[in-house]
Amino acid sequence: MMSPKKTKFRKAFKGRIKGVTIAGSTVSYGSYGLKAIEPARLTARQIESARRAISRYMKRAGRMWIRIFPDIPVSKKPAEVRMGSGKGSNEYWAARVHPGRIMFEIDGVPENVAEEALKLASSKLPINTKFVRRIV
Repeated sequence: MMSPKKTKFRKAFKGRIKGVTIAGSTVSYGSYGLKAIEPARLTARQIESARRAISRYMKRAGRMWIRIFPDIPVSKKPAEVRMGSGKGSNEYWAARVHPGRIMFEIDGVPENVAEEALKLASSKLPINTKFVRRIV
């Protein structure tokens, strides 16, 4: 699973995901992409699960790019612990995804294979997504 080697701060604020994406809204590496339609925090496990679904369906043919990275530490307090006594420890890493963000890109496979692979990846993610083609 993906996680940063080191961060500036150990724990992060929750924050809000507002507005549309500024960068990364066009397919720039491959020919086909998976675009987020709604805002969400995707965990490293969800990203890895989608990556596996894509590579399995493509039978490792072609090339894949992951355009998001889980760099936000998400903390959680243990079960049945009283309020107070500080913030909980880091549980997992997440990526903030704005609407319009291209998350995965594929190249080197036919369009029907790419569409099915990205559809399988989409089913692993908790947000609505859209299949997009590169604009020539």
